[in-house]
Amino acid sequence: MSEQIEQEKTIHYNDAKIWQIAFFSMNNTAANLYLALMGYISYYANSMAGFSVVLISSLVTAMNIFDGVTDPVVGFLLDKSKGRFGKFRPFMVAGNILMAVSAVLLFATTHLIPKWVRIPYFIIIYAIFIIGYTFQTVVAKSGQTIITNNPKKRPLSTYFDSIFIMAAYGGSALFVANYLVPKYGGFTNEELYVEYVFWVVVLSALATLLAVIGIWKKDQPGRYEHQQTQKIKVWDFFLILKQNKPIRMLIMAACTNRFAATVYSHTTVGVMLYGIMMENYGIAGWIGVVAALPTLLVVTVGIRAAQRMGQKKALVLFTGLGIFFQLLLIVVLMQDNINTVTFNLKHFNAISFWFMLFFVLLNGCKSITNNMVVPMIADCSDYEQYRSGKFVPGLMGALFSFVDKIFAALGTAFVGLVMLLIGYNKTFPQIGDALTPVLRYTTIFLFCGTPIIGWVSSLIALKFYRLDKKKMNEIAAALQEEEIK
Repeated sequence: MSEQIEQEKTIHYNDAKIWQIAFFSMNNTAANLYLALMGYISYYANSMAGFSVVLISSLVTAMNIFDGVTDPVVGFLLDKSKGRFGKFRPFMVAGNILMAVSAVLLFATTHLIPKWVRIPYFIIIYAIFIIGYTFQTVVAKSGQTIITNNPKKRPLSTYFDSIFIMAAYGGSALFVANYLVPKYGGFTNEELYVEYVFWVVVLSALATLLAVIGIWKKDQPGRYEHQQTQKIKVWDFFLILKQNKPIRMLIMAACTNRFAATVYSHTTVGVMLYGIMMENYGIAGWIGVVAALPTLLVVTVGIRAAQRMGQKKALVLFTGLGIFFQLLLIVVLMQDNINTVTFNLKHFNAISFWFMLFFVLLNGCKSITNNMVVPMIADCSDYEQYRSGKFVPGLMGALFSFVDKIFAALGTAFVGLVMLLIGYNKTFPQIGDALTPVLRYTTIFLFCGTPIIGWVSSLIALKFYRLDKKKMNEIAAALQEEEIK
């Protein structure tokens, strides 16, 4: 242990200010604001554009697969770029602009288009959105490489990502469930989507601006001079996947988790849980606010653990805890009085306490497991530079995103298939629908069962992931020595 401490003292890390790490994390937030918005695309396409459940589920799945395919292309372009205006900033700005334009067109005009061209119009505009989203998310997964390689600082990106994404999703859910839905009477009013899009465009643009400021000093042309002669080929994708075992294991660990996260966070599952089982859809909005501070405390403990024991060990620990708390939440959701859960202090009861306690602990674990993989991609990128001498953060981030989005697409398709199997083939479940035994058990399976399956699979893959804290210090020292030469 003392030998490792002495080694850390001799390494001159590429350090960063805490505010730079925090600001750059807003790039991920900017993309996730749009991702939260697109969670309602199925309801818009079903209720406003007249697409059936089967059609919209098939279209969204196909477009998510296309989303994955665009990642290697954009990652390749990012690594090939000369960095005249920075390597990452142009992709961030261009991506946000493309998302803004396409989101407005998608939600404000699709239902106005003649029916005979409505489907191709939807596909084309959605494809433009995906290209913009890919521009911004590839940067989120690769930009960590140039921000810092300090093992004490790199986990902080998980901390800020957890805070900001929690605010993005929690704020979105609160805004929709407690403001837009009561104001417009549900998901069948086009003005609901128009107002929602307006605020997402404004807030995402602001977040992108802050992210550009955060990475500005790191993303300068002079930084990439030694990479001008570096030859990047398409074949490098396959070589990296074959020879870089850590990225393979990280992809396997993260993608089963991604599948589960897509399922349990699906808008339809939220309607089933809060709007039907609990008979109070407003909880979906308020729970993010009520749980924010205690969830943040759990995340803080997780980041401290990552700084102390390394990111891999922390991820394994909180994945195991997530499984445990998920099992406890199943017990709570099985109770007959689950529809009495409330945040009203006058009517607060035992079931509300237990639901809130396990939800907070579980939500903290989810925040850690979902977000810690991002700085771990940077670890894999450092390992690739150490192994092959190639600085390819774009390819590394794109490789991860490609498989990650394929599994997200499968998660979306899975929810659509389950809805079809339980009888929802024309419309999605709506707030206030009758709670049948089939609907109850389906909701519990989608919200609780799939995460457990995903996390068990992640733990198996992480057994073969070797980039622990000791190995990353060795890599940092080797890269430093190479730069001196």
